[in-house]
Amino acid sequence: MKYSNASKVLPEKLIIEIQKYVQGETLYIPKQENEYRQWGVTSGGRRLLDERNAGMKAAFHNGSSIEQLAREYHLSTETIKKIVYSRKT
Repeated sequence: MKYSNASKVLPEKLIIEIQKYVQGETLYIPKQENEYRQWGVTSGGRRLLDERNAGMKAAFHNGSSIEQLAREYHLSTETIKKIVYSRKT
């Protein structure tokens, strides 16, 4: 988590107001809700996992067994089951 000194980024009046509630402590200020992104969206990791999972589902529906997929993708059989039986596309 990045640390910023309030006196360098906030107006003095705002700092005085905040000091009524907290002083000399680290204060976390969350992002606005519309700024949040799901894991992997920015890096493309989410897309890669979705593509991998779609491939697993297709292979399963074409006759590959849970055990075969577990060996091929180096995942547990329980993880493969969660993926191939999920309704998420």
